[in-house]
Amino acid sequence: MASYRTPLGRARGLGSAKHGAAHWVSERVSSIALAPLVVWAIYGIMRLAAGDYGFAVHWIQDPLNATLTALTLVVSFWHMHSGMRVVVEDYIHKTLTKSVLLLINLFVCGLVGALAIFAVLKVALGGA
Repeated sequence: MASYRTPLGRARGLGSAKHGAAHWVSERVSSIALAPLVVWAIYGIMRLAAGDYGFAVHWIQDPLNATLTALTLVVSFWHMHSGMRVVVEDYIHKTLTKSVLLLINLFVCGLVGALAIFAVLKVALGGA
């Protein structure tokens, strides 16, 4: 049976999703935080490209560089997770598929982010 109602007519009375604005703000805040961090990261990569392995280890052992590297990784993976979550929620309509993809997104971003942070901390604290 065909529905002759307009999209606005079908949407009225359904209420809001109650979380769209929070996701939007989260993406914007992480974008703003990433802007200076990426500039710093590019500067750091250019400095590291000129040195050898020992220089890179010494560079990451500086507390400021280790902290900014870890912060860049955390914000980057959070931003990636938020962006992919919105893509999945907007374009995947089957409930089971959407749920599975959202869990995969969470676990991949969390696991790879944690491994990256662990690697930075291991080198920064003298384990490598």
